[in-house]
Amino acid sequence: MSTLSLIIPVHNEAGHLPVVLNRIRDAACPIPREWIIVDDRSTDGSTELLRDWVAAHGEEEAGMRLIVRPATARGGKGLAITEGIAQATGDFIMVQDADLEYDPADIPALLQPLLDDRADVVYGSRFRKDGHQVHRTFHYLVNRFLTALSNLFSGIYLSDMETCYKLFRADLVQSMNLRSERFGVEVELTAYVAKVRARVMELPVSYFPRTRLSGKKINWRDGVAALWHLVHFNVLTDADTAFEQLPERYRP
Repeated sequence: MSTLSLIIPVHNEAGHLPVVLNRIRDAACPIPREWIIVDDRSTDGSTELLRDWVAAHGEEEAGMRLIVRPATARGGKGLAITEGIAQATGDFIMVQDADLEYDPADIPALLQPLLDDRADVVYGSRFRKDGHQVHRTFHYLVNRFLTALSNLFSGIYLSDMETCYKLFRADLVQSMNLRSERFGVEVELTAYVAKVRARVMELPVSYFPRTRLSGKKINWRDGVAALWHLVHFNVLTDADTAFEQLPERYRP
């Protein structure tokens, strides 16, 4: 049976961790999953909370691992995700942010096209839905602007390039030479998918935006940096640089 590797990057999320982890644990998943929790140099007690939670619940989930990145290492979401991808052993890989913005109950629907062999990559869009969901105006406009530029540069039409919920066949994402340290990893992943012959689907997901006061870490500097990432990874990075040992099935 296929397995899912769920990468959970964590940085200073002590106030949310118990709720988030319990919500993931209680969410249905149609296939066995391994948890790869990557603590990215937290200083607010998240590390201790994670160790206690894994010790208490590790036996329930056979594939649960905690990676604690040392305080001396360079930090960032991109580096945490890259480390998690390198450690993953599942057939499919996805990222679950350690906050309360995304609902793990959406995972089965996102997995289904991969299980049915109808897609190689599935995006969970916060904007592709029948009902109207309220978003924070600034982040909404920035996300739509960056997605439009990404569509222009990459040639892949998406409604939500910056979504956390991206699901990949493991052999595809593990062949990527990811170099982004922070939130540019979202741009980089999409740019690299566009360079190969991959079947991409996009499905709606629930989204509950939080503010900087409640712990949101991305800021305007990351938005500006994304403009450079869009050019760098889409235009200035070729497929030979983006991939190493790309499986034949994805070669253009």
